[in-house]
Amino acid sequence: MNKDLSAFEERIKYRFKDRSLLLEALTHSSYANEIRNGLKCNERMEFLGDAVLSIVTAELLYGKFPDMPEGELSKLRSSLVCTAELSQFAKDISLGDYLLLGKGEQNTGGNERPSILENAFEALIAAIYLDGGMECAKSHILRFLNSALENHKINFKDYKTQLQEIIQQNPDETLNYVIVGESGPDHDKRFDVEVHLNSNVIGRGSGKSKKQAEQEAAKEALLLMGI
Repeated sequence: MNKDLSAFEERIKYRFKDRSLLLEALTHSSYANEIRNGLKCNERMEFLGDAVLSIVTAELLYGKFPDMPEGELSKLRSSLVCTAELSQFAKDISLGDYLLLGKGEQNTGGNERPSILENAFEALIAAIYLDGGMECAKSHILRFLNSALENHKINFKDYKTQLQEIIQQNPDETLNYVIVGESGPDHDKRFDVEVHLNSNVIGRGSGKSKKQAEQEAAKEALLLMGI
């Protein structure tokens, strides 16, 4: 085992208080099984890191897109933290160069395999979380997510904002969204919404959440306006 962990810490801009956590995050099961010296592999850390990554990503998207419906947020989160994205994040910090792999994995290019890189990246998140807490883990994650989000193709159309911008051109006009109906059990509710321009209904929409129903109502209003 000849890995310069100090150089890797420079790359990730985080210095560990407990270096053994970093070592565990970099240890693939093939190496741990081959060496059999009590060194833990990174599989448990991967589990924890995945959970930390999920909450940080959800918080980022929830704040950045206040009108995006739950379904669209879920799709965007999934696409931001998919194997291709996470393995690329790992490559950005040369994570594969520091992985401890068994001879078989090493000889077959395991340090470049997307699934191994993805798992190791999540394990690294867990190691930082355990060593420095949530804020350190969050700072590390956002280094990657913020730039990824800038380059990400987002298909979501914010009809509410588009409609609001049109109506604001006339300061005397008032736009309101009104829930006019709810149906279904608690685990599968549907909401019916009308969008009112002053006292006139200019669009109606339905959805599994209030935000989704409002988006659909705004979409119909824009269509009726010929936009």
